[in-house]
Amino acid sequence: MKTCYRRLRQFYGDLSLQSKFTLALMVTVTVPVLMIGIFFYNRLYDMVVSYTIRQEQDASAKTSPMIEDMVQEIMDTYTGISDQPFFQTLFHQPVNSTLSELAESPEAEKFVQYLNETVSKENISDFRIYLDFPEDMQRLADSPMEEYFASIQDIRGTYWHGIFQGSNITELFCPSFYLGTQEQKQYGDMAYIRQLSLYYQGQPYRAYAAVYYSSEPLKDVLSKNLSLDGSVSYIINERNALVASSNNSLSGIYWLNYEDIEKSVMSSNNFIERTILDNKIYAGFYRISQPGWFMVTVLPSRPLLNQSGLLMLQYVLFYILFLLLALFLANSLARSITNRISSVIRQMSQVRKGSLLPMDSPIYHDEVGDLIDTYNYMTRKMDKLIADQGKAAEDLRIAEFNSLQAQINPHFLYNTMDMINWLAQQGRNAEVIDAVQNLSRFYKLTLSRKQSISTIAQEEAHVSIYVHLQNMRFHDSISFVSDIPDELMDYPIPKLTLQPVIENAILHGILETENKSGTIVLTGWMENEDIVLLISDDGVGIPPEKLKTILTGNGTGSSGGNHIAVYNTHRRLQILYGSEYGLTYSSEPGKGTEVQIRLPARKEYESPFVYQTLVSEIRLDRALQLLAKPEMNLYQIAEECGYTDAENFFEEFQRRFQISPTEYRKRFL
Repeated sequence: MKTCYRRLRQFYGDLSLQSKFTLALMVTVTVPVLMIGIFFYNRLYDMVVSYTIRQEQDASAKTSPMIEDMVQEIMDTYTGISDQPFFQTLFHQPVNSTLSELAESPEAEKFVQYLNETVSKENISDFRIYLDFPEDMQRLADSPMEEYFASIQDIRGTYWHGIFQGSNITELFCPSFYLGTQEQKQYGDMAYIRQLSLYYQGQPYRAYAAVYYSSEPLKDVLSKNLSLDGSVSYIINERNALVASSNNSLSGIYWLNYEDIEKSVMSSNNFIERTILDNKIYAGFYRISQPGWFMVTVLPSRPLLNQSGLLMLQYVLFYILFLLLALFLANSLARSITNRISSVIRQMSQVRKGSLLPMDSPIYHDEVGDLIDTYNYMTRKMDKLIADQGKAAEDLRIAEFNSLQAQINPHFLYNTMDMINWLAQQGRNAEVIDAVQNLSRFYKLTLSRKQSISTIAQEEAHVSIYVHLQNMRFHDSISFVSDIPDELMDYPIPKLTLQPVIENAILHGILETENKSGTIVLTGWMENEDIVLLISDDGVGIPPEKLKTILTGNGTGSSGGNHIAVYNTHRRLQILYGSEYGLTYSSEPGKGTEVQIRLPARKEYESPFVYQTLVSEIRLDRALQLLAKPEMNLYQIAEECGYTDAENFFEEFQRRFQISPTEYRKRFL
């Protein structure tokens, strides 16, 4: 025995690391599965029954509140109708006027309007008030009230009318067979009915208010409650009548009396075992408290047996697939460990030759992964200065492009392309060519990556194209007048300085007027050592409370916009030139808005330091927006904003706002 053990141990010790790992993992994953299969084989049917019953319990626990909500919706509908002034006048106080006079009152008109809105709801099919004086009912023949009032003669002989006549109840939820044939065809196959009293010209009369609805939503909910073929779910009322069923035939086969259900109901709502027609079933009950109904769910045993056999077959197939997958995974995991160890050895041997190339980042962060991370950390630190220099130049270019791109309203492009598509469908080829050429020029001026500074002349041409394209959409409703002196045209100006202001003037000014037309005037002048550009419009103007916030980044336009492009333009000018420059808004509601754009009259616009400051501000503004998204962590935000190192983001944020990103999110968000 000892000799056999020593040979087995020696054999295992001589195996390669990959074979050892594969064998160990296979034993680990297969033995528990075999033990579980053997142990639960004889208990499989009980497991299936328990699992299915638990599923049905969970489903019923969710379904019964849905049914109660439907019932409550019907009752709330009646409550809403009964709260109407006309209803109160008719049934809660003596009525001395004639019914025709009441039908012509403003309250009656509002009552009919309310009923029209009510019967258009998804679960409400109709509403009727049945009155017991047919000679006066004829007076409603020519009024809108006729649709919702009827004579009691129309419902005499129905089952529900007999119930009211033979008992003292004041309300009744009626299943289909309680209603008359005419009611089911015209109004709905279920109803909630309330008995009322009317004191008309000194005489008491009996009346009924009926809210009709369809049984289909109830049947649909009951059907969705079932997860086992051959099972049935139905609702029974206190008169031992079927209210609704997922399957009328099966509910007849597995019918349980209301009295028996009341005796069987337990506080835990557990399923009970019964035998019906020599078939063993499992029945569960849930009380629908408001109308006094019971929801009954019946699970026959035969489908459970079939499901048990199917589950066993699935288990065997699954186990075979699991063995194959376990073998593959065990071999792959073993190979991944040994291969990574070999790769570390090879890479370390390259270090002897002076090569400091990093390895691929490890997928698994175990001991081998930590070893690779440590090696890569050393190589990254040594190469960091060279990599940072190249990355900084690329980050500046990306930040510049993103700052311009962020101000372009994508809806302008979508709407313009829709307009071009419509013109093409109309065969207006000349206008299509004109629109495409102007759109191409517009985005050539906007998306140029070579520099972030343009000239006033180029910006004036850019907004002229923009207004031209908008006029093609809005039928030349915008007049654009440009009167900038020629001596100002060659002065530099940051790109996209004029376009956001012109866009706001059109969308939130001119197009908000009644006739959706107006004029925009662009002019400018030299004021001491500054250039002042003035954009004025005759739109609806801006209310004082919104005018105060338009340059804070928190304002909202009349149509829901947040003026972020205008705010970004204002911030760029202040970062580039100083706090005394930027945008100034003045407006008079109903008459129009004027925007002054002030910038220095310089030929050299920025230094590398100022430009880097602009890029930093753009990054931090973006970071403030992303901090409001709880699903993003700080490292993801730093990467999204273009930081190569998260520590740089933390330091720059702390220096700019005097608070850490973590504390900012806790305190303000």
